[in-house]
Amino acid sequence: MLYAKGLFERLGFFCRRIEKWKVIFPNLKFSKTKNQKPKTKNQKPKTKNQKPKTNTKLQEDFLHYVWKFQKFKSVDLKSTDGNLLSIVKVGEHNQNSGPDFFNSHLRFAGQLWAGNVEIHINSSDWYIHNHENDSNYDNVILHVVWNHDADIHRKDNSAIPTLELKNIVDEKVAHKYYELMANKNQFINCERDFRTVDDFTISHWLERLYFERLERKSEQIFELLKKSNNDWEAVFFKMIAKNFGLKVNGDPFFSMANSIDFSVIRKLSLNRFQLEALFFGQSHLLNYTSEIEYERKLVEEYKFLKTKFKLDNSSTLVVNFFRLRPPNFPTIRLSQLATLYHHKSAIFSQIQNLQTYSEIQTLLKVEASNFWKTHYTFATDSRFSKKQISTSFIDLLIINTIIPIKFSYHKSLGVSDNENLIALAEMIPAEKNSIIERFMKLRPIDNNSKASQALLQLKKNYCDVNLCLHCEIGNHLIKN
Repeated sequence: MLYAKGLFERLGFFCRRIEKWKVIFPNLKFSKTKNQKPKTKNQKPKTKNQKPKTNTKLQEDFLHYVWKFQKFKSVDLKSTDGNLLSIVKVGEHNQNSGPDFFNSHLRFAGQLWAGNVEIHINSSDWYIHNHENDSNYDNVILHVVWNHDADIHRKDNSAIPTLELKNIVDEKVAHKYYELMANKNQFINCERDFRTVDDFTISHWLERLYFERLERKSEQIFELLKKSNNDWEAVFFKMIAKNFGLKVNGDPFFSMANSIDFSVIRKLSLNRFQLEALFFGQSHLLNYTSEIEYERKLVEEYKFLKTKFKLDNSSTLVVNFFRLRPPNFPTIRLSQLATLYHHKSAIFSQIQNLQTYSEIQTLLKVEASNFWKTHYTFATDSRFSKKQISTSFIDLLIINTIIPIKFSYHKSLGVSDNENLIALAEMIPAEKNSIIERFMKLRPIDNNSKASQALLQLKKNYCDVNLCLHCEIGNHLIKN
């Protein structure tokens, strides 16, 4: 009797190995059973409740959504082995490694079970992901799949009940999901229906996205803070230098700021000429053989500073002039940055005491030094004009530097200044770029920087990567 039991256990184990081999080696041929009829050339497999044809690849995210919100027929629910199943609690959605839902409560044949739920497209994905050898999946009490193509087992070879969704999912939900995910060639997947979403859903979601964007920026700020010995002034200098460079020269300006210890900026803040020499020299903008008097003086000053402060610009990126309007040339922006830090080495401290838009505008409204009134580059003369920072450029500095660093500073203190930050962001007009313009064509949206920053966050982190099921707008469209 014991011998027969052991034989059956070994036979069952061997059959499970075959199921796994079929998954891992799909081209491996297994002989057909005696009664199995070969398919004819044009024969099509029959499927029950076949879904509409689509080129969209089903994503596990959709199945997570279906399970989380129970978008399937749950009356008389049965597992693939025919046992009655009822859902008491779907569990907590896990966004990290391990089973997809923790602490789920299910009732099998009248008995309450508590454990985890794992979700896959196919049952056989369990073996592809090697879960049967991972102890993190020992507490899985249900395997939820779109298509059941293999029986699955835990590490100890015990069977796991499976729920197949493909014939019980709400067809309207599935159809809307297919519609969204099939629109790959549009600006955003929900382009046709974006204007139908109610104003409350849009405004509520955009505000969440705005602070999500600030949270992401604050992570970068705190990383800089660690590398700067918790010197907020040093971090502010690096951030504002980067944003003075805009998109084209942001990285070169940031590398320049990183190449200078902020103590040097503090020591030179009384002398704008020295600050210019420092910024131009570290940015590889000085010609050592120049015959232009102003540039020669800057070269001599930079040589002195380089020796005195042991400066190194070997890792500083080279700036770009190509495709820039003259007011945005790196020469002009670096001179303006030098003016900003002339007599104002503690700008971060001043910023914390300023609340109104006009106060911040006044602080940041600086102009380049006298040489640049008739030049955009060292070698070429230009018509006389004050190279003063424009209001629109200051707006960008407030959006990308002032508000994020204020948010981060208050977060570090454990206090919130969100109301003031929102008020400030709403006073600034929306940025002008192709993404914002496309959204504005789809529906009217508030014309301020809070909305535009939120839309940029939405496009990059949700629309472009098809995370419609993580988006309030996508959820709204699927539910309705």
